[in-house]
Amino acid sequence: MFHEGTIGIPQKDGSSKIAHYWVKAYTKKSKWGINGGKISKLSIKMDGEWVANYDRGWDIEPDENNEAVQVAYSILLHEYN
Repeated sequence: MFHEGTIGIPQKDGSSKIAHYWVKAYTKKSKWGINGGKISKLSIKMDGEWVANYDRGWDIEPDENNEAVQVAYSILLHEYN
């Protein structure tokens, strides 16, 4: 099943960073899923740039040093994986 949406991530200055996402997740876990989970495709875009892309393997891994990217990625893993 495909899912698309946005996540607002609060910033320290009171603003929000917006993450747009697209996810393809199955009802059962798969060896092709992220961490062996249900997500077989995932894309996250912030500020007009792709910050993560997974299509049965990582094309663009989420930056471990970017807190907003990690928050969005963690929310999507929790929700769909």
